[in-house]
Amino acid sequence: MIKVKLKGDVKEFEAGVSIAEIAKSIGAGLYKSACAAKVNGEVCDLRTTLDCDCEVEILTFDDDEGKKAFWHTTSHVLAQAVKRLYPNAGLSIGPAIDNGFYYDFDVEKPFSPEDLGAIEKEMKAIVKSGIELERFELEPDEAIRLLEDMKEPYKVELCKEHADNGENISFYKQAEFTDLCAGPHLMNVSGIKAFKLTNCTGAYWRGDAKNKMLCRVYGVSFPKASQLEEHLTMLEEAKKRDHRKLGKELEIFTLLEEGPGFPFFLPNGMIVKNELINYWRQIHRAAGYDEIQTPIMLNRHLWETSGHWYHYRENMYTTVIDGEDFAIKPMNCPGGILVYKTKMRSYRDLPLRIGELGIVHRHELSGALHGLMRVRNFTQDDAHIFMTKEQIKDEVKGVVKLIDEVYNQFGFKYHIELSTRPEDSMGSEEDWEVATEALRQSVSELGYDYKVNEGDGAFYGPKLDFHLTDCIGRTWQCGTIQLDFQLPERFELEYVGADGNKHRPIMIHRVVFGSIERFIGILIENYAGAFPVWLAPVQVKLLPIADRHLDYIYGVKKALEAKGIRCEVDGRNEKIGYKIREAQVKKVPYMAVVGDKDIENNAVSVRSRKDGDIGAMSVDEFVSFIAEKVETKAVD
Repeated sequence: MIKVKLKGDVKEFEAGVSIAEIAKSIGAGLYKSACAAKVNGEVCDLRTTLDCDCEVEILTFDDDEGKKAFWHTTSHVLAQAVKRLYPNAGLSIGPAIDNGFYYDFDVEKPFSPEDLGAIEKEMKAIVKSGIELERFELEPDEAIRLLEDMKEPYKVELCKEHADNGENISFYKQAEFTDLCAGPHLMNVSGIKAFKLTNCTGAYWRGDAKNKMLCRVYGVSFPKASQLEEHLTMLEEAKKRDHRKLGKELEIFTLLEEGPGFPFFLPNGMIVKNELINYWRQIHRAAGYDEIQTPIMLNRHLWETSGHWYHYRENMYTTVIDGEDFAIKPMNCPGGILVYKTKMRSYRDLPLRIGELGIVHRHELSGALHGLMRVRNFTQDDAHIFMTKEQIKDEVKGVVKLIDEVYNQFGFKYHIELSTRPEDSMGSEEDWEVATEALRQSVSELGYDYKVNEGDGAFYGPKLDFHLTDCIGRTWQCGTIQLDFQLPERFELEYVGADGNKHRPIMIHRVVFGSIERFIGILIENYAGAFPVWLAPVQVKLLPIADRHLDYIYGVKKALEAKGIRCEVDGRNEKIGYKIREAQVKKVPYMAVVGDKDIENNAVSVRSRKDGDIGAMSVDEFVSFIAEKVETKAVD
């Protein structure tokens, strides 16, 4: 008998029991909804058998890893349907992604919308048949022969890469369809109650433009039809809010062929960006941070010392100056460390909080670029905290509270993920354990819930990631807190302790916005371009009904500008209804209409972007009303 810990309870089972059998023993409902499992923190298949004491977590569609198993299985259903309809189609890869799945096919011509409709119909037939999935393994040579017999050259290439370690290769089979795959997968396709193929694009094999262009089919699936309906509604709403479309219409930013992945901010965009930066400086001054600026390019020796040259080289832009290799910084931390080293520090100087709005460059594949969300250069609102071991928890708590303040300011809800040691990491197991436990305790003592994301930490330390949720339910990873024992060691950082001896400080890397460019993209989509008053490029539009009202309205403009309020006069010879509609289209928060009666009463007729006509106000009252909205950073 073996002992299996399940959500705190310990149950005994015969050795060799499968996780699927354990789920069934707990209840038919759990067995039906189970997608995958975790054994001692490692994600695995429900078919996995157990032969020793362990801790097991059954994963459903409500869990991120459960969703991925569900979506991965649906990608196999998609591939099976394509092979039935297009037997000569070549299979490439078909992973689960953040919001569904895709599969890349080698076909003579890309699939049309009509083709996708036929594929969906065949997928429904496969799901209705209730095929069981079977997992089997082959020795590398056998696996390669099988794939060669199947005439799947892309799979052969992948299989050969994994054959060198001598381990068996795993496959999944559903009826006549077999695919090279590590899993995990559902037990049966019948649980895939609702799905939709959402898009079809081109994608180079392995993301390399030198390789053949494949046909990538995207899709999403759910256990319930109602969930699919909600998701499709969200996608339609997301299209209306697309920051690339709104960014162009509202003249916030542009992307030009002379600089793919390098955004150009227009005057309206610079207002939004500078307001965010002003806010950042305000809250960081209050939290005890000093601001610095470090060079955008530093020599290879620095990046070798930091480890980036060996762990991040493929994402860095490099050049040669005076015969020496240099790299444009992909991260600000090494520069911040050099600032720390400009003089000997005392324990009385710690914690030392140093902030930087640093422009960083990272090489992204052209196919991954997406508006402001994925770019090749961006402003990172970085900060580094140097501290003693005794100060770790208090400093982590301080950063968590700061991030909470900022996200609440914008009306965002969020959840926290704790990411642990990855395979490609630096440092001792002991240091990693101390760092991870410090993050865990800090969040727990503040009363926050968190998820554990095994193996997704930075190469130098564990981290807390903050995933905010926008108004239509999408999540975005923005803030992060990374605890680092490694770089202080590699750079030989020191401080003089109370005992007069030299000691090694601990380091926190953290961002709040993450990338300011990306955060602006998120704000555009969250607000559908209708920024809160304090962020709006134009806060008030002044609308005279006739030319005779212009002198008066310019006086109102002067009163607003004296309070720092951004306003514009629309003095065109157009009907007032047209001017109002245009201000609405441009997402201006407030409009002040002026006619004869308003001048008589030293007033303006106020319209809100959200509520329409809100009545007349005196000029002083209106100026105070807008100024208060700006000062309090009100979010309507």
